[in-house]
Amino acid sequence: QVRLVESGGGLVQAGGSLRLSCTASISIFSFNAMNWYRQAPGKERELVVGIPNTGSRNYADSVKGRFTVSRDNAKNTVYLQMNSLKPEDTAVYYCNAYRNVEDRDYWGQGTQVTVSS
Repeated sequence: QVRLVESGGGLVQAGGSLRLSCTASISIFSFNAMNWYRQAPGKERELVVGIPNTGSRNYADSVKGRFTVSRDNAKNTVYLQMNSLKPEDTAVYYCNAYRNVEDRDYWGQGTQVTVSS
């Protein structure tokens, strides 16, 4: 069974940093793409960064220059380093992965990030 588990959320002051982790129960090479989404209260879920197995990473304009994604293939883990955090970054952050052999998306349980002003 494929599982994605996020960790690393928390409460931080504006200007601070957090690093989120998403660990998969299978090799991350099994996914065609792994992505980070977020959902703020009262808003729709939005893509933060798309991480295709091939091709360029696609960051949302609102996080460009502040957020950086990386992956540790040996640990089946994708990281989201978030710097210069702003109150508007407050949201539940979700890890997402897509497998085209199943034509299916997988989602983690989400991790709360709260940025105080």
